[in-house]
Amino acid sequence: MPTPAHDPPQVPQVPSAVPPVPVPPVYGAPVHAPPVAPAAPASFVRRVLPPLGVLAGIASAWTYVALVDPNETGHYPVCPLYWLTGLYCPACGGLRSAYAVAHGDPFTALGANALAVLGYAVFAVVWVVWVVRAGRGMPVRITLGPVWWWSLGAVVLLFTVIRNLPFGSSLAP
Repeated sequence: MPTPAHDPPQVPQVPSAVPPVPVPPVYGAPVHAPPVAPAAPASFVRRVLPPLGVLAGIASAWTYVALVDPNETGHYPVCPLYWLTGLYCPACGGLRSAYAVAHGDPFTALGANALAVLGYAVFAVVWVVWVVRAGRGMPVRITLGPVWWWSLGAVVLLFTVIRNLPFGSSLAP
């Protein structure tokens, strides 16, 4: 004779104060999100605010360097690498080169730190591209592959080594 099926006792459901934790979707499973209305295009001013904010920060730093001469001792801290070892780091002379650029003396700037002057020029070009693309509402992302980053590191390392050798003294600040 078959035995009657016993149902487990019913536990009353009590509302919880803690909301349930959402379970993330399984990889590859379709995610059904509610339709989202397309965002209104940002205004021209809103699109160019980030590059203009960066420009304001850079301009204030350059103004300070232009007003406070790094060639006079006591205004800026000494490079820690130079202070500890007597070796020039890749940035040594960067403030003096910025001061010279701010005062319209490119040859003195190149003599203080040629790599920094090149960096200033690259930054200026990238900033202009950023402003133009942002103003037109185009994507602004600039991606560089690992080869570019390794090449940049190699150039900085080579510059640093050469400027600390006797035959590279023309690159020293």
